[in-house]
Amino acid sequence: IEKAIEILGSPFYEEKLRSLSITQLNELYMEMEVLIREFSETLISELAYRDELEYGKELKNTFISLLLAVQNRRRQFHVEKKKGKAQIKPSASTGDPKYLTTVIPYNTDTAPENQTLQVLIKILKAINEDSPTVPTLLTDYILKVLCPT
Repeated sequence: IEKAIEILGSPFYEEKLRSLSITQLNELYMEMEVLIREFSETLISELAYRDELEYGKELKNTFISLLLAVQNRRRQFHVEKKKGKAQIKPSASTGDPKYLTTVIPYNTDTAPENQTLQVLIKILKAINEDSPTVPTLLTDYILKVLCPT
């Protein structure tokens, strides 16, 4: 590999290649194959890592967007309620959004992993849509993520 780097890194590599014997050229060829394989493996792993980071970034952006949407709905609901005209999408039974005030327990010691973010995104979507699945999603989150057995 050092020989390959030395020869190819030189401005006179064509002359050096011409001066090599068939055996030396074959050795150089084998070294180049190994080098290409190593670089290919490195490239593949780096691309996979980049994709993983990109996916994490997308999850975080989605999480932040949903969190802001829920906060805005809460704020709007409280403003409208103070004015006496709750015009937020009411639930059938109470006339008020049923799950808008739901609090999601969260461990602030560490940043959440991608799997945890996915679960939190599902919960936030359900809260934002005032879905009846909120209690089930929240229970699953608490049992499986916060307090796993």
